[in-house]
Amino acid sequence: MPYKKTEQKFNGKIGVCEIGAGDAAISIGGEKTLPFLGGEGFKTAVGIAITDSPEDWEGCFAAVYGDDMKDPAAFAKAAVEKSGADFVLVKLASADPNGADNSVENCVATAAAVEAAVNVPVVIEGCKNAEKDAKLLEAVAKTLEGKNVVLFSAVEDNYKTIGAAGGMAYGQKVSAESAVDINLAKQLNILLTQLGVKPQDIVMDVGSAAAGYGFEYVASTMDRIRLAGLGQNDDSLQMPIMTDVSNDSWGVKEAVFTEAEAPEWGSQENRGIGMEIATASACVIGGSNAIIVRHPESAKTIKSMVAGLLG
Repeated sequence: MPYKKTEQKFNGKIGVCEIGAGDAAISIGGEKTLPFLGGEGFKTAVGIAITDSPEDWEGCFAAVYGDDMKDPAAFAKAAVEKSGADFVLVKLASADPNGADNSVENCVATAAAVEAAVNVPVVIEGCKNAEKDAKLLEAVAKTLEGKNVVLFSAVEDNYKTIGAAGGMAYGQKVSAESAVDINLAKQLNILLTQLGVKPQDIVMDVGSAAAGYGFEYVASTMDRIRLAGLGQNDDSLQMPIMTDVSNDSWGVKEAVFTEAEAPEWGSQENRGIGMEIATASACVIGGSNAIIVRHPESAKTIKSMVAGLLG
């Protein structure tokens, strides 16, 4: 008996968000059904992460990038070239007041240099300090006006500043960060839209975890968000999802333990790549419209997987 594909129909549709400007612009979202089950061709954009504090990264990345890691602009350009990524995320970790406490001005200059160095859309991440990020991402939004970057990410403690600057005053995109909780995700989207940010200027950062480390919560949250947006036509949960799996994947023991510490586990680099691919692929299947990884080989593999699933 021949196989007949049955496509489930939903009333809702995931919104479309365009990031980047000019020829470099890409769109994420727009699907009308669950990932890879519909005829419209769900596709995940794949991003590559870089940082202005590479000393915290595993030693294998020095072998991949060499001296380019010392200059964020060169680092970003090399990362895109080596990975074929659709966009790049720059982590301004040096801004952390509990770390290097780099100035807003210096970090904004780094963001501008990265944006000028690559021909793909740019996502700008702060240092995960809500107060510093509010000042930093507002300044980034102003400096990069017209570039349609994603400010990654606004949280409950700073969404007013980032939302007003990013999605309204300077025409950037705003990522709404919630900690693997559908109710928090919905609440923050509502707060941003009530502030005046347009739904098409919002992406959701619903959180992640490394595969095998509580990832079932991530999977169930993504499923519930997508089913609410599609099946219940809940417009507060119809924004595209952007997920950075790089920190979680490269932060667990399988990726952190060196070959001297765990010789029986083999290559540390291969372990980290494997963890990242496993985590990223699970998020893609769960409905992430844009996935961010750290290693170029991870990006290549996920891009290949998405192309294969699309046939």
